[in-house]
Amino acid sequence: MTAPDLDSLRLLVFVDELGSIGQAAAALGIAQPSATKRLSTLERRLGLALLNRSHRGSGLTPDGRVVVGWARRVLDEMSELLTGAEALRAQREAELRVAASMTLAEHFVPAWIGEVKRAHPDRYVGLEVVNSEHVAELVVQGKVDLGFVESPGPLPGLATRKVAADHLVVVVPDGHRWARRRRPLTAAELAATPLVVRERGSGTRETVDAALRRAGAGAVTPLLELGSASAVRNAVISGAGPAVISALDVAREVADRRLVPVAVDGVDLGRALRAVWPAGRRLTGPAAELLALAIRR
Repeated sequence: MTAPDLDSLRLLVFVDELGSIGQAAAALGIAQPSATKRLSTLERRLGLALLNRSHRGSGLTPDGRVVVGWARRVLDEMSELLTGAEALRAQREAELRVAASMTLAEHFVPAWIGEVKRAHPDRYVGLEVVNSEHVAELVVQGKVDLGFVESPGPLPGLATRKVAADHLVVVVPDGHRWARRRRPLTAAELAATPLVVRERGSGTRETVDAALRRAGAGAVTPLLELGSASAVRNAVISGAGPAVISALDVAREVADRRLVPVAVDGVDLGRALRAVWPAGRRLTGPAAELLALAIRR
């Protein structure tokens, strides 16, 4: 199946919102015949009837309503991607300089920056993506105005505020012996099993180590140390070994059974995602606005 283009998805969403192909075409500045052809091509590519066409307008079929919901998510995520990419390019000359750890940068921060940009189109926001330890260093050194970290422990020299919650999960590929295990793992079993892990200094690695220590099981036994969640995820899918990773980073793989979550008894793998800034300093201006927005969202 050939993937649909974004313009066709955007057109379909406008048909749903405006009630006709003609109005959707006008909103996008294209001719109605071109819009009709583009929607027909979209239906052929997906192998689905998306629209009921009549002299009174065009409405979505049941399949069309489902596809429009997915299309909106794709368009929203593309908008976040473009906003995040712009922020990465702008980091050196930005009016607001932000650093974020991997999970926050992938799942939260671009949406927050996008909302700031919608309210202040001329505001120049720069984003640097590094692990939690490096984020803290950049904030302490004054190289960024605001940071976002996953680290669970104290952060000397920094004030913090919770902006989101996350939960780590143990995952294995479908063929792994743990995939059909009926009893939860114990803390001791998890600590004794070599795992695919993030590098030292990452918030995910620190969270796992801290959780196992609280359970009296010691620290993680590394099998592989990798520098990103995607690298960890792909290593587990390929059969390298189990991993403990953010549920956000494996939601799609768990949904389609490429990865299977494994229950663990007596280990708290929840964590707070936090904003950080220099201790004793009151945030003002764009940094204060971004923090307030992140807390609200």
